[in-house]
Amino acid sequence: MSMINLTTPALLFPATSLLLLAYTNRFLVLAQLIRNLQHQGQNDERGLVIRQILNLRKRIVLTRYMQALGVSSFIMCAISMFLIFVDRNRAAEVLFGLSLFLLVLSLLVSLWEIMISTRAIEITLEDMAHKLERAPIVVE
Repeated sequence: MSMINLTTPALLFPATSLLLLAYTNRFLVLAQLIRNLQHQGQNDERGLVIRQILNLRKRIVLTRYMQALGVSSFIMCAISMFLIFVDRNRAAEVLFGLSLFLLVLSLLVSLWEIMISTRAIEITLEDMAHKLERAPIVVE
């Protein structure tokens, strides 16, 4: 007798769909940041822009991996449901387990990307502090 039924993997569908939507939004934000950085690079210090570019490149790679892992998890979950439907329960359980594993990997990569994105904010804050330190103090 199978430990899972058709509704077990189906429970993962809404969560995975929302997760993929969140990943897409993060990708769109990255694209916008890159476009803004292109304009900023023409006006600001070269060092800051180079540091931001390196940070954004890492984030793009991680976003690609988290999206690929999330989509793979979703596909494995769907195949698992199909296997339950055609009464291949053992294979369905294995694929569902693999789906959960891929989902966890996707979340871990997402956490890594979030940590890198906070570093980007730190870089901006460092630049702002540096500019304020160099700015002349105006006393009225």
